[in-house]
Amino acid sequence: MNVKKQSMDNQSSFSEFLLLEFSDVRELQILHFIIFLVLYLATVTGNLLIISAVAFDHHLHTPMYFFLMNLALQDLGQASVIIPKSMVNSLLNTRRISYSGCVAQLLFFVFFVGSDFFLLTVMAYDRYVAICKPLQYGMLMNTQTYIQMISSVWISSFFYGVLHTGGTFASPFCSNVVNQFFCEIPQLLKLACTDLYLIEVGVIVISAVFGIGCFIFNIISYVYIFTAVLKIPSTEGRQKAFSTCLPHLIVYCLFVFTSYFAFFKPSSLHLDLAFTVMYSMVPPLMNPVIYSMRNREIKNALSKLLRLRHSSMKNLSSLIL
Repeated sequence: MNVKKQSMDNQSSFSEFLLLEFSDVRELQILHFIIFLVLYLATVTGNLLIISAVAFDHHLHTPMYFFLMNLALQDLGQASVIIPKSMVNSLLNTRRISYSGCVAQLLFFVFFVGSDFFLLTVMAYDRYVAICKPLQYGMLMNTQTYIQMISSVWISSFFYGVLHTGGTFASPFCSNVVNQFFCEIPQLLKLACTDLYLIEVGVIVISAVFGIGCFIFNIISYVYIFTAVLKIPSTEGRQKAFSTCLPHLIVYCLFVFTSYFAFFKPSSLHLDLAFTVMYSMVPPLMNPVIYSMRNREIKNALSKLLRLRHSSMKNLSSLIL
């Protein structure tokens, strides 16, 4: 009893956490920095291209592409919350993150991941209305409606992040050593000294039930969508419908399955690290690639954007010379 009390008392002295380092060999730390730098730059570039394409091409000023631009913003935020800190730690040969920094990192990571999930569900509804009820699309998905939907996603995701962060940090910690490269909920709960961590366990269970409901909603939506698409007599019409639906479905499956394996795999340090990298870094990196490969309108918008940029750089060079 005295040992437990002493551990709880020691928690107040934790001003920082120690994150998992990929290696204590300096050369491997530099290699980790370079790999994460390449992944981060690719993620930032891909998502900024999607955002720019939608923002500057008036043909893409529709609900679906408005949602896609917000998805790119969320992916950009998710990557920026965790990757730069890990890169800096490797470069400076340190493991430290401040207590407040850990709280902020967890809050914003859950916020962006949650908003991704909620937005993908909203996007499934948008595709359902567009394909299964095309004559009612303009009425059901007017400007006011989709702005309200995206506002609800951002606001509810922020409160979702606050709820998880409060539940995770409700319990004092017996240790400040986090076996992950960022402040992740499962690893922080392992450090809890009291039963207060059950608050967060309850929040996770409720979130899982809600998530399963959204997953079922998405599956049912796509059953209706593909049933409707297969009834389209025109081959070109079917291809156009598939080109807008398949990227969303692939992105959603990538997000769900990487998250599922990350949280329900057998406990192992190497598996924890591998699957956490998969669900936290792979979707933000792959989403722009998937959408730009499968969607003709995005391809055209990116082509015009890159040609405009190339032309502007050429004109600027001519003026300088």
